[in-house]
Amino acid sequence: MAFCQLFMVVEVPHRCDTSWILAVGPNLTEEEQLNLTLPRGPNGHFEQCSMFSPVDWDLDSILAYGLNHTEKCSSGWVYPSEQPPSLLTEFDLVCDRKDLNDIAQAIYMAGLLLGSMIFGPLSDRIGRRPVILISVFLQGLFGLGIAFVPHFYVYMAFRCVVGASVSGITMTLLALATEWIGVSSRPNAVLTSHCCFAIGQMILAGLSYGIRNWRLLEIAGSAPMFALFFYIWVLPESARWLVTKGRIEEAKKVLQKAAATNKCSLPPELLEQLKPEKEVRSGSFLDLFQKKHLLKVTLIMSCAWFVNSFVYYGLSLNVTNFGLDIYLTQLAFGAVEIPARFACIFTLQRFGRRKTQAVLLVLSGLVCLIITGIPEDQPVATTVLATIGKFAASASFSTSYVYAAELFPTVVRQTGVGLCSVSARVAGILAPLVRLLGQHHRAIPMAIFGSAPVLGGLLCILLPETCGTDLADDTGDGHPPAQVGAGAASAVGTWAASTGGAPWMCWGFL
Repeated sequence: MAFCQLFMVVEVPHRCDTSWILAVGPNLTEEEQLNLTLPRGPNGHFEQCSMFSPVDWDLDSILAYGLNHTEKCSSGWVYPSEQPPSLLTEFDLVCDRKDLNDIAQAIYMAGLLLGSMIFGPLSDRIGRRPVILISVFLQGLFGLGIAFVPHFYVYMAFRCVVGASVSGITMTLLALATEWIGVSSRPNAVLTSHCCFAIGQMILAGLSYGIRNWRLLEIAGSAPMFALFFYIWVLPESARWLVTKGRIEEAKKVLQKAAATNKCSLPPELLEQLKPEKEVRSGSFLDLFQKKHLLKVTLIMSCAWFVNSFVYYGLSLNVTNFGLDIYLTQLAFGAVEIPARFACIFTLQRFGRRKTQAVLLVLSGLVCLIITGIPEDQPVATTVLATIGKFAASASFSTSYVYAAELFPTVVRQTGVGLCSVSARVAGILAPLVRLLGQHHRAIPMAIFGSAPVLGGLLCILLPETCGTDLADDTGDGHPPAQVGAGAASAVGTWAASTGGAPWMCWGFL
């Protein structure tokens, strides 16, 4: 959904509508009409955003004296008749209205930000399962509704809601996966699920190539969301979250169902450990800033998510500016994310979270800085470098999801990840707006997109390592995750580790 709009506003030839002259010269050919009503630019081609001002003369006077005064297109634009309906042609996103395209992308990113602020704390309060179901419903409903909007401002409002629901789904699924899976299998499952996003980008390239009508493309991209309503019957609540809320009997039932589905035994001692923990209080947003160890994690991870989102969307939204076919470039961008996500499975285990996060951020930034020095007439070199940058940014994004979920304790995990996501969405809002600086010099956006992740990557060196540690359940007192929250909720993760992440596998559709 994030990149669908890129294929709805592909640049097409356009000119001012000057049909006014046909009232005095109904027999004029199209060439004669254009010669009389449109000025030419320095390159000899007709101007696309200006026309000669209409006059109340007869045709003979116009032919004799010609027209000299110009004005902006006052009666709309004309597009090739064979052009399928697109956002650009239907809502006239050209000339003075061209910037509305990037503004609409920023509005979508603002929706992601709104979703981070709403659904993160909400899922900590009411649970992971209801938030996912609500978000799926909203994305399907408003995504399909976009295909029927009559005005561009309604389109932007619907896209904002879709963005919020996408944020709710991605964040909450991350928490659910993290809380069900044991230490050894945790990054594997999260990163494998991220590959679905890459596959979606590749499918988008094919769909947008085959479906050029933007409304039909929106339907094709949104309708499948309704198939996910079957989650009502198969989606489990987080047993770890239930324990931290004191809902022990519900946690036992969920674990017993997981064990029965996987045909494995549930250790009796595990159920005995599932008792309300008086010392584990509900976390709050203020805990992230009042406790020194959480403040450090919150500030650095928020910065890392910001710069990661900045460079990721900076590259992705520039897919139309690299000089090669937009559909092939999008296909390459999607394809490169799959090995990027899977590479993380190895690097996270081999080198740890901290080093992987830092190196990938620095690499993605350096590639963008190199692109600024590539001549404009070298689209292949630019696209290859951009693809490498997309590889590093994608791998870094996956790393940040795993890393953040392990750094924050259970009682504030969604709040902490939600805050990180807020910073990422702020970067997402800024990314399409930074692209507008390319009107002054084409290298400015890439220079900005490249500098930020280099600085963010260096900051990540200050974070603690979480590879091989158990998840913390309470806010603790500054100890590493492995030493915090060794109570009933941690027992859930211990059993998951001993069964190879079995609870997660019985709901593998996640």
